[in-house]
Order: sequence, then structure tokens, then C-alpha cells
Amino acid sequence: MSLTLIFIIIGIILLLFLFSYFIPIGLWVSAAAARVYISLFSLIGMRLRRIPPPLIMNSLISARKAGLDINTDQLEAHFLAGGNVSRVVQALIAADKANIPLPFQRAAAIDLAGRDVLEAVKMSVNPKVIETPKVSAIAKDGIQLYSIARVTVRANIERLVGGAGEETVLARVGEGIVSSIGSADSHKAVLENPDIISKKVLAKGLDAGTAFEILSIDIADVDVGKNIGAQLQMDQANADKNIAQAKAEERRAMAVASEQEMKARTQEMRARVVEAEAQVPLAMAEAFKKGNLGVMDYYRMQNIQADTDMRDSISGGESSGGGTPSSDK
Repeated sequence: MSLTLIFIIIGIILLLFLFSYFIPIGLWVSAAAARVYISLFSLIGMRLRRIPPPLIMNSLISARKAGLDINTDQLEAHFLAGGNVSRVVQALIAADKANIPLPFQRAAAIDLAGRDVLEAVKMSVNPKVIETPKVSAIAKDGIQLYSIARVTVRANIERLVGGAGEETVLARVGEGIVSSIGSADSHKAVLENPDIISKKVLAKGLDAGTAFEILSIDIADVDVGKNIGAQLQMDQANADKNIAQAKAEERRAMAVASEQEMKARTQEMRARVVEAEAQVPLAMAEAFKKGNLGVMDYYRMQNIQADTDMRDSISGGESSGGGTPSSDK
């Protein structure tokens, strides 16, 4: 076999491969058998636009067999926008079978928004139960309660775009549980009738602005925790005791400081008296020199001083309980 013949065979094979790639005859025949008619030029255009023809054709066949009016332009535009064509078509078929109004534009918008449109349709038909984490709340009597709720929600197709998700619903339900338990006069009332929590929470309309509709809220479990009221009172009593001790210590310190100040003033006054008494002999000597004090005046003053000392000694002896001397008996 010559080299030229080999090249010719290779060229024919390449041409056949390119022809079957750009003109998928088998796919066109399958579509025609399913009564979905599309021109070969449209299939070639999909290849040139880098759109997989099998994806578009299989989705189109499924939609037409389900009785949906969808064309290839809509599917191609959604694929080029980054959407999931097969999930959108499956969601449309499921919604049509469940009699849920869902146009293609809304389904495409939900898919492009990042939500699973097929899961949303399934949740509209079969509501989903989500469980809240353990919520802690305190009744008016100071007893702590732990509660777990199961929330039955149904997807709201009309609010899937721009509506809040499951996290918001759980947060709102938890807030409603805390508010309901906190408004109860006693924790015993909550334990006896846990449904008062669900009734109050449902009455708040917590599904407003979310992508879901709350069908029911069921309290799964309620446990008793600590006596927070008593603990707070103990903490307050300890705080008051510490404050009183601090104030008493402050008053004691002030009293000690005042006593020390009085002692210091007494010592200062005694020092001044001693200093003044030390000046008396000098003053008397100066008076003798100047002739202002005579000898008789001095003796008279000594007699007066001796008499004063004697009276002091007598008064001191009587106050000590000495009484009359034993020689007088």
C-alpha cells in the first residue's frame, strides 16, 4: 500500500469524524423519532456556539414529551448564562405534574440565583422538616429551660428569588422560643403545656420575607437547666457583701487616720507646753534682773506652788481609793 493511499484514508476518516461531530445525524434521527423536529443547521450552530447538542436535544425531548412548550433558544440562552438546563427542565416537568404554576423564566431565574430549583419543587410537594439547635431560655421564675423544635416548611416558589433561607427561619424560630419561654410566669407552665411555645411562635408570622412557608412548629424536647434566678441573687448578695466590707474598711481606715492625727496633735501640744515651761525660769531670771520680781514675791509663788502640789497629791490619793492613812485608825 502506497503512502499516498494511507494519507487519503486518514483524510477520509478525519472528514467523517468532523462531519459526524458538526452534523450529529444520529441525534437528529432520535429527535425526529420523538417528533421533535429541528434542522441540521441548528445543530451545527450549537456546535459553533460551543453548546453540547445532546444536552439541549435530550432536555427538549423530555419537555416536549411532558407537554411543555419550550424551544431550543430558551435552553441555549440558559446554558450560555451558566445555568443547569437539565435540572430546570426536570423541575418544570415535576411542577407541571404537581399542578404548580412555574414558568420557564422563573425556573431559570431560581437556578441562576444559586438555588436548586428541582429541590424547591420537591419541597413544595413534600414539605421538609428542619430541626432547630438546642435553644436556651429563662422563665420569669428564674429557671432555665432547653428546648428543641421541629419546623415543617414548604418552599414558596414565588419567593425563592430574593427570599431568606433556612438559616433565617431557624434564627427566627429560636428567637420566638426564647421570647415565649421568657414571657411565661413559671417554667412549670411550659413543661405542662409545651404547645404554648409553638402557638406563640406561629402567631408571629416568622416566614415573612423568606423563601419558605411555615406549616407547623412542634416542640420535640424541653429540659430543665439551672436556677439562674437564684444564682443571680447569690451573685448580687456577694457583690453587696463585698461593697459593705469595702465601705467598712474605708471607715476603719479613716478612724485610724483620725486617731493618729489626734495623737500627733496631742504630742505637738505637749511639746509646746514643755517648751513653754522651759521658758518660765528664764523669764523669772529676767524679772529678777530688771527688778520686776522681788524675793518675797518669789517665796510667795513657791508657797502657792507647794500648796497646789499638796492639793493635787491629796486629790490623787482619794481618787485612787486610798482613803485615810492607816495610822489615823
